[in-house]
Amino acid sequence: MNRKLKAKLGAAIFALALGSAPVLAHPPIPERSAHAEKTAFEADRADILAMAGNYKVRFDMQESTPWNADYEPRERKISGGHEVVRVIEDSGKKIVLQHLLVARMDDGTDFIVKHWRQDWQYEPAQILAYSDRNSWEYQPVSEKRRNGRWSQTVYQVDDSPRYASLGEWETQGGIRRWRSGWTWRPLARRDAVRDTPYDRYYAINRHSPTPDGWIHFQDNIKMGMVDGKLVPIVSEYVLNTYTKFDDYNVQAADDYWAKTKDYWAKVRNSWEEAFASGNGVTVEEEAQTGTVISGELLEMGTKIANGELDSDSASKKAVSLIANATRPGAVQTAKKVSKSEAY
Repeated sequence: MNRKLKAKLGAAIFALALGSAPVLAHPPIPERSAHAEKTAFEADRADILAMAGNYKVRFDMQESTPWNADYEPRERKISGGHEVVRVIEDSGKKIVLQHLLVARMDDGTDFIVKHWRQDWQYEPAQILAYSDRNSWEYQPVSEKRRNGRWSQTVYQVDDSPRYASLGEWETQGGIRRWRSGWTWRPLARRDAVRDTPYDRYYAINRHSPTPDGWIHFQDNIKMGMVDGKLVPIVSEYVLNTYTKFDDYNVQAADDYWAKTKDYWAKVRNSWEEAFASGNGVTVEEEAQTGTVISGELLEMGTKIANGELDSDSASKKAVSLIANATRPGAVQTAKKVSKSEAY
């Protein structure tokens, strides 16, 4: 092997060690005919829309490999519940899915929790990416890299941002899946409520339709600051399984949404205005519910559903809460992913 080739190989291996592999993992999609493009687009849309439905959900979380000698992985945790997923927007190249949890209370009544939301955008010019603790920023996506791909942006229970990434729907081994690029994410509640040596995840997300529903698989590296440097602490594997199931109070979720959808639309619009005005957003979070205003936003939604508060009054209060709680997206980050690294 000549000296120049050795140097190039060494540089490539060094780049992989530094974490630039996502560039190689997602090369641009080769040019395809208009017919092939249309066929792929329609298949992608069908898979996203098929996520809507009524489900029994199982959350299976397992910390596995420790990357810090002093860290002991947590025991496996399994939980679950009943979740309704509804399409609340479909404009062709954008699909929005809202999740609603139906929780059975001790007194036998059902309580609805507005859960997470996922927005799918075809060939997005930018994504709202997690950039550092409490901060999200818009990151541009080049035309070459977004061609033929979908972004998934996930929002928290109060419609504040959580994470976003670009990925491609593909078929491998006869299995359809959407696979994200490497994605920064804030801690989930299960970790945020504990005293942990990590404060964020670096992850790959995969979504696949199954014969009786769909799965969401997470490959998480839990990262933390050690001696001023962001380092891996432990790996975690999460498998969320959505199995079609109707034998619970689905109507309660649909009734809740019918009564509160106008309120939540105004909440979403207020967040979008905050994102646009600051090229992203910074908002303080707390462990139990997400952002510091999420508890009040959710409570107003419950009161609207129960007939204890009118939607217009709640919407005005929500707009004020969001305006007062948000600031422009952070400029400096502890570990910012370069645009070329992921997109």
